[in-house]
Parts: sequence; structure tokens; C-alpha cells
Amino acid sequence: MAVARCVISLSSIRTANLIGLQPIQTFSCRFVHTCLGCGRICSSSVVSVGIQKQEERSQSHHLIPRSRNFHISSTAFQSKRDYYDILGVPRNASSKDIKKAYYQLAKKYHPDTNKNDPDASKKFQEVSEAYEVLSDDGKRKQYDAWGTTSEQMGMGGSSTGGGARGFEQNWQFRSTIDPEELFRKIFGEAGFKSGFGADLGEDFAESSFGFGASQEVIMNLTFSQAARGVNKDIHVNVIDTCPKCRGARAEPGTKAVRCTYCNGTGMETISTGPFVMRSTCRYCHGTRMHIKFPCTECEGKGSTVQRKRVTVPVPAGVEDSQTVRMPVGNKEIFITFRVEKSDYFRRDGADIHTEAEISLSQAVLGGTIRVQGIYEDQTIQIVPGTSSHTRIRLSGKGMKRVNQYGYGDHYVHVKIRTPSKLSEKQKALLLAYAELEEDTPGTVRGIAFKKDGSSSQPPQAGSESQSKDRANEDGILTKIKRALFG
Repeated sequence: MAVARCVISLSSIRTANLIGLQPIQTFSCRFVHTCLGCGRICSSSVVSVGIQKQEERSQSHHLIPRSRNFHISSTAFQSKRDYYDILGVPRNASSKDIKKAYYQLAKKYHPDTNKNDPDASKKFQEVSEAYEVLSDDGKRKQYDAWGTTSEQMGMGGSSTGGGARGFEQNWQFRSTIDPEELFRKIFGEAGFKSGFGADLGEDFAESSFGFGASQEVIMNLTFSQAARGVNKDIHVNVIDTCPKCRGARAEPGTKAVRCTYCNGTGMETISTGPFVMRSTCRYCHGTRMHIKFPCTECEGKGSTVQRKRVTVPVPAGVEDSQTVRMPVGNKEIFITFRVEKSDYFRRDGADIHTEAEISLSQAVLGGTIRVQGIYEDQTIQIVPGTSSHTRIRLSGKGMKRVNQYGYGDHYVHVKIRTPSKLSEKQKALLLAYAELEEDTPGTVRGIAFKKDGSSSQPPQAGSESQSKDRANEDGILTKIKRALFG
């Protein structure tokens, strides 16, 4: 004889009479029932109510539910992984972190990139389901509180019949998630390719020159090239039309036909269990045309990576580590300049600084000097009495300003060159000048100062010949003084 089964409905609080039934089916709940007749508690965390059928009499238990918090503990929900663990984020993760984690996992498990992995589709569904719940604030609050959402509970089960069959409650998991639709909603109608760019399959073929177009190039420049500007050639990788098929994507002598796998729609339908996804056709890649004999040079993509020489017009005044953007074909590359340091010029933005030495006589009497400039040599006027470290400004003689009008300034720092060796005449002239100097802050070697403040040459011990030489020197000094001062 078949075993009769009954599940107590929890959708309404009523008293159930179980008469003449075999042990009823076990179900999971946290709801306590007490029999009115015998006081027996017929429930725990997992309820199993057993009533033996008796031939002569029947026993009925009138169950009254006690007040206790209701919580679903169905094995269907217990077996599901935690959504936070699926996405690999903490429970206090922000919406930005959740979307970033979904972006990476969806890219990893998308069926288009895991055609040989049978578990990829299931993992992609789990990731999409987790993101659909955690990205919605309302659903996330329900999930944090109950471990599920109201949509997933499936509380719409119906109780059937009375009598021997009793009541029946159907617990079902209902998912309203379409992973592919969710994916397209987030990343646009272009689907996987527009969401993740070129990671899933480029529209060009690799070659011996590299795996893709150049994105950044380092260009070395001398200081003069950076200051004046120059046209310099570089070699970069570019994506260009296949030289063999000239962009037709098919071997020369053949042509593409309408794709029979997607009927020329460019999209295909993939059924994975309860989910139905529409994605780009894996055979024509959305082009709606199928190439039976693809070009061997570009692998049927129409473009390849090629090495070409490009002339870069370096603007005048670029600085070290400055980056400019330059269009190359249909794309752009970033060019970063590395400018060598100059031994003569020191740069400060658009201004430049140099050093110039002048003689002692130029510093005292004034004069002119020529200094090297950025674009041409410059003549500088030295005023009388110029001291060391004097800074002379040459307005508008500096670097050209990039993306602006005008030029910077050229600053010349003057240094007085002191002679290390003097001739007898030069030394005599300096001694004569030192004798006439009145504001000397100290002493001058070779000049003795008297008590009254006047100076005279100190006597030196020696032979008569030395005395005669000194007399001759005194005569020379006298002549120099007379020649200079009358």
C-alpha cells in the first residue's frame, strides 16, 4: 500500500486534523505546533510528525502554532553559495566595488570566451544572479536580512485538498534573471565586445612586429632639438589593411558568403538550462558573412600589425617628460620626450639661465661681452662697477612657450674672473692702486700702513743689490703714478 504524505501549510494559521495517515513528509521550518489533545510538540528545526494508523480507532492531533519567528531554511536555499563569496567582495562592499568585481568575473566566465569550458556558463549565471541582487539596494537589504529575496522565495504555492491528502505547499526557486540581458544592460547593446574592448578578439591579426598598435613611444631629444623644435622619424606599430587580401579578409580568388549559422543576422541563440542568451555569432563574429577560405596573412580579419615610419613634428620648447598626443591612422599614440641636460644652459620653465665671466678691468671700467643664446648669440653691456653674481636679464630671449604665445627670458649670471698670475707691470699697477685706496677693509699684501693712515711699501732686508733694485722699483712706481695721475 502506498504511503500517504502530507505537508502542513504555513501560509495560514489553522488547526489541521491528521486522521489515519502514515508519517507525513519532512520539511524544513522553524514553526512550533502543539497538540491540543495530548500536549505533544510536533515540531523542531526539522518537523517529522508520525501518526500510526490504527484499525479500530483513529487518533487526531489538533495543532496550534506557537509564536516564533518564521525563517526559511529550505535545502534549496542552503545549497546556494553566498552572493558575496561568488563576487569575492566583503559584505560592506560599495556599489562600485560590486560592479567592478562583476565586470572582471563576467569577463572571465562569459560563454564567448570559454567555449571549451562546460562550467563557464553555470559560473556566468551565478555571477549574474549575484550581481542582480547585490546591485539593487532593496534586494540587497532583503538578502542581508533573510539570506534571500522576496522574488526568490516563491511564496505563491497553493494548498490542495483536504481530507486524506491534507495540505501541500510547493517551495520553488524562481529566477527572473537573464544573464545575457543583464550583461547587455550594463555594457551596452554591442555586448561583450564593446564592454571589454579588444580582450575578446581583435579585428586585426598579430604579426612578427607585435601583438597590437603602439600606444606610447619614448623619444630622446637633445637640448637644442627641444628648444628649437625638429621633425624626427620614429618607427611604430600600426593597424593597417592587409597587404595580401587588401581588406577583403578572404584568400585572393575567393569571397565571403552569407553566414548559414545565424542566417545572416549576426546573432545566435544559446540555451543553457533555464536561460536563453543571444550573443554574437561565433562563426561570422557578427559580420553576417562567412568566409570559408580566410586570408592566411590576416587570419580573415582584414588588418594586420605593421611597422611603419612616422615623422613626428616636435614643437619648439618641449620639456623633459612632457607627453603629447599624435594621431596615427585611425588611432592615437602618446609620445613622451626625454630631453638631455645641457652643460651650458639651465632651464626653469620657459626661462633659461647661463653664467658669463668678465675680467677685473671689465668689472671696474665696464664694457661688452657676447654670450651664447638659444637661437642666436647676444651682446651684453657691462656697466662700470659690476660686481660678481650680478644677474642681467635679456627679455624675450628664452624658450618658446608651448601652446602659448611669446618666449621666456634669458638670465645671465656674471662672475668676475680673478687673475692668478700677474706680470711685473700688472703687479706694479695694482700696488699703485692699492696705495691710493682709502676704504680697504684690512691690509693689502706688499703695502704697509703708517700711523696716520697713509700707506707705504715696507722695507725689506737684503744686500746692496736688493736696495738698488728697490730704488729702481720705486722709480718705476713714481713714473706709473705720474702717468696715471699726473
